[in-house]
Amino acid sequence: EVQLVVSGGGLVQPGGSLRLSCAASGFAFGSYWMYWVRQAPGKGLEWVSTINSGGSTTRYADSVKGRFTTSRDGAKKTVYLQMSGLKPEDTAVYYCVRHPLYVDIVAAITDGTSRLGQGTQVTVSS
Repeated sequence: EVQLVVSGGGLVQPGGSLRLSCAASGFAFGSYWMYWVRQAPGKGLEWVSTINSGGSTTRYADSVKGRFTTSRDGAKKTVYLQMSGLKPEDTAVYYCVRHPLYVDIVAAITDGTSRLGQGTQVTVSS
């Protein structure tokens, strides 16, 4: 069974930091691009970041570029999202998603090609 278990969310003050972890199991982790997406209250899914299967290439949404860093550990089958300089507009439920290719992951989720698993709530508030 494919599982992507996200942890590390919580309440943080503006300007603070959090690190999210996504533990993968049930599939060949090293063969998949991994994505972070988020959904803010009352809004649609937003792509946040992407890391390729080997961990050598990362991409970020303009809204988080320079503040968020994604990485992966093949031995632990875990992908991370290090978030710093957090803003209230970063408040959302964060999910990790897998796909064998580099794609528009929001479109893939929408058409059922990829699936959201359990997410974690991140709340940025003073």
